[in-house]
Amino acid sequence: MSSQRHPAITDLQSLYKNCTLCPRMCGIDRTKRRGVCGCTAMLTAARAALHFWEEPCISGTRGSGTVFFSGCTLKCCFCQNYPISQEGVGKVISIKDLAHIFLDLQSQGAHNISLVTADHYLPSVLEALDLVKHKLTIPVVYNCSGYERPEILRLLEGYVDIYLPDLKYYDIGISRKYSRAEDYFVYASQSVTEMIRQTESIRFDEDGILRKGVILRHMVLPGQKDDSIRLLHWMKTHLEKGSFLLSLLSQYTPFYHASNYPEINRRITTYEYEKVLNEAIRLGLTDGYMQEKSSAREEYTPPFDLEGIERSNFHEI
Repeated sequence: MSSQRHPAITDLQSLYKNCTLCPRMCGIDRTKRRGVCGCTAMLTAARAALHFWEEPCISGTRGSGTVFFSGCTLKCCFCQNYPISQEGVGKVISIKDLAHIFLDLQSQGAHNISLVTADHYLPSVLEALDLVKHKLTIPVVYNCSGYERPEILRLLEGYVDIYLPDLKYYDIGISRKYSRAEDYFVYASQSVTEMIRQTESIRFDEDGILRKGVILRHMVLPGQKDDSIRLLHWMKTHLEKGSFLLSLLSQYTPFYHASNYPEINRRITTYEYEKVLNEAIRLGLTDGYMQEKSSAREEYTPPFDLEGIERSNFHEI
């Protein structure tokens, strides 16, 4: 499939050799050493299991078949998945292993296959999808930080049904301080537009489970409600109404290195979240989801104990 869709790329694995998969474009040969993402070309994951803590139209009643990949192209100081994103927790698996995992999750009743921070492994993920796409009857979800290259996202066209990106920051100074990525919004804004172009519309099945579309997530950070409101205004101005769902998150919990930044080493207040929520309502950005203020709980972070990664009874392809 990959060679037919992308005739200029005859060998997807070659993309690892001068890596420009993410906006940092480090150019490192990841077949020999680790890139800025912290990863080599060896596919590594920390968990593959049914996950019930996504938006209702993703998790549904049976859960989302979620694969958590190790490493990350962003360096968010408050990352709730820090053990896998920046400490390397996970196990090396083969492309065929990953294909087996997709089928196994489907057999468990998952509403979808959700790829969490898979961008730095896209060559391998695409090859795994090629092996089993003819057997998958559920949507594929691309769950990412939003820090993507639109050129690379185009490789996913025809593979991904649902995009679930973050839109974290508008301000350059804030994204530089907390994620070491002053160009975050430049890339995220372009990437969101590309995701919407690919999916074209929002489509649910008869049970209210999303089958196609974009859910744009934004998590309100302590002390940064004004930046959140700037993002809402950008959405209102630049994105067509009805082309995406907004998921406004209040679940920020200060993990790990957030303690080095006293101003965000706390949970958000009801006032902060309601200011952002009320502005979203005022702008008419009401298609989507909001969280209760009590949603800031550690249970949104699953145990990265290799569940689903070490299984030996995978389905035959």
